Parts: sequence; C-alpha cells; structure tokens
Amino acid sequence: MKVIVALLLLLTLNVTSAYSQKHAKPVDYNAVINEAYNLFKNEQSGKNADYIPFLDRANAAMYGIVIVTKEGQVYQVGETKFEFGIESVEKVFTLCMAMEIFGDSVILEKVGASQTGLPFNSVPAIELDDKKPSNPLVNAGAMSTTSLLTSHFGHSDAWEKVDAYFAKFAGRQLTILDELYKSEAANNQHNQAIAMLLKSYGYMYDDPLYACDFYTKQCSYGVTTRDLGIMAGTLANGGVNPITKERLIKEEYVPKVLAIMGTTGLYETTGEWMFKVGLPSKSGVGGGIISVVPGRYAIAVFSPPLDKAGNSVRAQKAIQYISGKLNANIYSGK
Repeated sequence: MKVIVALLLLLTLNVTSAYSQKHAKPVDYNAVINEAYNLFKNEQSGKNADYIPFLDRANAAMYGIVIVTKEGQVYQVGETKFEFGIESVEKVFTLCMAMEIFGDSVILEKVGASQTGLPFNSVPAIELDDKKPSNPLVNAGAMSTTSLLTSHFGHSDAWEKVDAYFAKFAGRQLTILDELYKSEAANNQHNQAIAMLLKSYGYMYDDPLYACDFYTKQCSYGVTTRDLGIMAGTLANGGVNPITKERLIKEEYVPKVLAIMGTTGLYETTGEWMFKVGLPSKSGVGGGIISVVPGRYAIAVFSPPLDKAGNSVRAQKAIQYISGKLNANIYSGK
C-alpha cells in the first residue's frame, strides 16, 4: 500500500511539474530591455576612447540593446543598426577560429588562459607571466592568436579565410570601417612594440608587424548591436549560429571560450564584473559589450563612453540590470 501511495505521489509531482513548465509565464524580453534602456539612457558617466580619433568623435548619446535567444528570436531597442568599431570584441571570435583549427591545448600552450590583472595593453603583464601573452583577450594574446592564423593560412589567403569566418558569426558580410582602420594603424606603435617583444620571447608565430596590422584591421570591423547579439548568440547556442543554424565552433570548445571571457573579458575589472553580474562577457573600446547566458540567450549593448578600464559604462549598467531581472547569473543555479 505504501509503495502504491509513493508511486501515486511521484506521478502527481511529475504531472504538476510538467504542467508548470508548459504553462510557465513566458519571459518578456522586450519589457526588460526597454526598462534597461530607459533607466540608463541619460547616464552621463565615462568618455569616448580619445586615443583613437575616430572613436573620440563618436556620438556619446548612441545607445542600443539586443537580446538574441538560442532559438533565433531577436529583441532590440535603441540604436541597433548603426555600425561602430567591433574593437576588442573581435578577440573572442579570433579565439574561436584558432581553437576550432588548432584545438584547446594549443591555445593553452602557445597563448595562455591566465588573467593579467592589468590593463589590456600592458607590457609588464607579459614580463610577469613568464614572458607569455597571458590570454587571447588582451592585446598581446590577441596578436599572438592572430599570428597563429596568419601563419597557418599564409599571407595571401589569411584575410579571406578570417573574413569569411567572421561573416558566418554575424550572419552577413562585415566590412572594415576604413577611417577607423587608418586612424588605428597610425596610432598603434604600442601594439607594434608588444608584438616585437612577443617575437623575442617566442610567442609570435608569424611576422610580428604583419600580425599586428592584421589584428588592427580585425578591430576595425563595422558591426551593429544586432550583429554582436547574433555573434554572441552563437556561443549561447553551443556554437551554432541561432539565425543561420550553421555550426561554427565545436560544442566542446564553447565552455573554454566562455571561461576565458569569464576571467578576463572586461580586463582588470572582470573579477568585480563576475561578482556583480555573473556572465561571461567581452568589451571593446568602440563601446560594445557582449554577454552570454549559456544555453539560453546573449545580450549585446552599445554605448561609446567608457570607464577607465575601457568598458562601456552604459552597457555595463544595462547588462547588470537585465541579468538581475532575468536571474541570468550563471552561478545562481536558476
């Protein structure tokens, strides 16, 4: 008799659970992103990246938010069609390509996966980390990773291959913002010096100045907030573009990419970011930030004014608000 009662209770619980899941109130993503947009549209903190003239001239009032679900639904508010410089957000997708070609162990050995705790263009970080570039999401590591690709493909084919891969992530052909590229190329002597230093330590796998210029060109891609949402949505969807349904990186590598984003995606402020928000993310000095909720959706926000670490002020506030409203923190267990 007790066994029968127990079985009936278990059946009731399963039916109740299934009913609850079926009839659970759907998430109103539009309402949440509109709340976030209105809350922070008048935020005045931060300033544009004034060391790159093109970025310094960007309209500081521009602000857009996009959520892309793993099923391919797109929710957007604000300035989501304007093309801005992808900047360091590109590092995530260069890493994806390199990991897809060479595997995760090669990335760990030849580039690294350690937080520097220092600015994204730090030279002392290289010296302190046993003369290694530390990780693929700081400038040193990004150029090292890029050099793996340019050496692998050869100079005649490298750009075509990388360009095609980025287009697959965005679901459309991306173009280089020529004025941005020229502006950066005329002011990237610090990165050139980093590339030469890495070459002397054996962590640059192609001509260092070529790799530096190639990296500069990648940072000059013009993307919209919607583009970044789809690109990040590919990681939220286990490596499959949620719009085109094409697999771009092996599912087993996605957690490794997200782990690096979660430890160094917002540079020296990443620890505080993960403490407050709990989402693997990546920023760029063009004003974009992407955040990934694995298996659910991605968030992309664009706003040019940055904090001292080079992260968009408005974007951080908006993503923190959205994460809280949607219980998105990956450590919450919800």
